[in-house]
Amino acid sequence: MISKEQIANWFRSLQDDICEQLETADGVGRFHEDQWQRAEGGGGRTRIIMGQHIEKGGVNFSAVHGPMPEKITTALKLEAGADFFASGVSIVLHPKNPFVPIIHMNVRYFEMSTGTWWFGGGIDLTPHYINTKEATFFHHTLKDACDQHDINYYPKFKKWADDYFFIKHRNETRGIGGIFYDRLSNKEGKTKEDHFAFTQTIGTTFCKVYLPLLNNNKHKSFSEKHQQWQALRRGRYVEFNLVWDKGTKFGLDTNGRTESILMSMPPLANWVYNHQMEKGSAEEKTSSLLKKNISWVD
Repeated sequence: MISKEQIANWFRSLQDDICEQLETADGVGRFHEDQWQRAEGGGGRTRIIMGQHIEKGGVNFSAVHGPMPEKITTALKLEAGADFFASGVSIVLHPKNPFVPIIHMNVRYFEMSTGTWWFGGGIDLTPHYINTKEATFFHHTLKDACDQHDINYYPKFKKWADDYFFIKHRNETRGIGGIFYDRLSNKEGKTKEDHFAFTQTIGTTFCKVYLPLLNNNKHKSFSEKHQQWQALRRGRYVEFNLVWDKGTKFGLDTNGRTESILMSMPPLANWVYNHQMEKGSAEEKTSSLLKKNISWVD
């Protein structure tokens, strides 16, 4: 059976590969790395890029372990008094050009000293301006990745993403969703190797699905109006991450590295009181598509 060390080593190599491809796509920016240690056990590598096309981006690797905090044990309904190990890669990219979307990916593995283990992760896209052709490309690429392992994965995990990346207090989705999955274990009738292979496919799909969106839009001209809308959309991103995101809460509750956890925040964001969109505008069209259960692959 594959070991936690082998899984963590693969995540570490995934971080290296993605960072190399993103530096090439940006052309100027280079990742700055902070290596850090967690007092309770383990550590990670936080890499941040601020380039000409990626205004602010983070690609994080971590492998941490230690006693499971009581608050997390209770929240996840797990056995008390056990140790845990968690490893994964987490990515958030905030582009400079408003026509390039924000993207998030997380792939992770978790196990306890009691023998409990699972995989989780996903990729979701948050365009400032929704381009329906690009949304279809994005979802088709994720569906193809899922279908390599189980034809039931995409519809199941797409709905999971719609429900998870939902800003309840705004009654709107964070973006156009993607896929989201969690706690994949042997309860699904599949082995640890099966779930790891799926998670590897999702991890390597990141650049395949994002680099075309970045490269096709990074040189487009934009106005101050586009930037103002971008700042408002970034504000919604902040609201979700700080109010609803379970990963942010888990990191902070397990005494994670605050700078690494909050690297997902955009460099600039804005909130305008009672903002009203112009009728028939591109901004209104985007807003109308921020809802669950849109089928992008038909």
